[in-house]
Amino acid sequence: MEKQPTDTADLSRYSRQMRYPGIGEEGQKRLLASRALICGCGALGSVLANTLVRAGVGHVRIVDRDFLELNNLQRQILYDEDDVAAGIPKAIAAQRRLERINSQVKVEAIVADVDASNIGSLVEGVDIILDGTDNFETRFLLNDASLKYGIPWVYGGCIGAEGQTMTVLPGKSPCLRCFMAEAPPPGSTPTCDSAGILAPIINVIASIEAAEALKILAGHSEAVSKQLSVIELWENRLRQISIANLFSGFENCACRGKDFPWLEGDRGTRTAVLCGRNAVQLSFPEKGEVSFEQLAAKLSPLGRVEYNRYLLRFEVDQYTLTVFRDGRTIVGGTDDIAEARTIHARYIGA
Repeated sequence: MEKQPTDTADLSRYSRQMRYPGIGEEGQKRLLASRALICGCGALGSVLANTLVRAGVGHVRIVDRDFLELNNLQRQILYDEDDVAAGIPKAIAAQRRLERINSQVKVEAIVADVDASNIGSLVEGVDIILDGTDNFETRFLLNDASLKYGIPWVYGGCIGAEGQTMTVLPGKSPCLRCFMAEAPPPGSTPTCDSAGILAPIINVIASIEAAEALKILAGHSEAVSKQLSVIELWENRLRQISIANLFSGFENCACRGKDFPWLEGDRGTRTAVLCGRNAVQLSFPEKGEVSFEQLAAKLSPLGRVEYNRYLLRFEVDQYTLTVFRDGRTIVGGTDDIAEARTIHARYIGA
């Protein structure tokens, strides 16, 4: 069903939300006319997408590079066992579920890795950017894009029982680089593999992110938090850290408009070890559409192959290679980048 125009949409489904003074009827109409980009639709992203679609944000663009696995269901609320069995990308499964939740809004699913080559088109026309990612390279890219294009964004991250979030209003508040000048070196921070992850912290952090988004989209940016919030649920700790003093003193920060190295492609790798997956993603500068039919014919004599319109999966020895239409490949069965490259070159090609 096509999205109804804002002025003819049935607002009765949002009646409880509109009774809150911060929203009201005018704020609800603003939400219906707004556009949000959610980068990543795993744990944080699925809660974000679910909340914004139910709240009546008029256009929700979901971008995710990954497919579903059984261990996702512990914390990724939009999916079920049937979605895992179907072998479809997270963005597509999320879109199908969300369209059944609210037919008044437009849910746009994009199966892609967010990088410097496509971030400009992904943020085009949106009013807010929301962080559902699992790595700092993408977050620094989102930070650059937010500042360059003047689009607010909300950072969020979780590990173990702890999560943190902050909102960036370009030109008005500190940005991610104000308190974290560089992405942490590989192996220097805990991961889902080493520290695990509790689902409740996901819901807490994503809910705070969503609340910040609703404030901005409803026209109340003055209500946005000016602090970095850090929450630890197991030991019941809550900290709010002011970083406002860094805004005027961080001479080389991106929010002073001096440089955008992540946006310009000067920073960032084309490989990524996937959190909690024993898998490596390989991306390639020269993107071209892969013929699954031809690739399946090539690989079938070597191992088990299955594919659908979105991806091809090839199992050989202890490895599982998942190839997407743009050539991006997730090599499962190793977290060693060099080994993943070797396996890819052996079976898919250099």
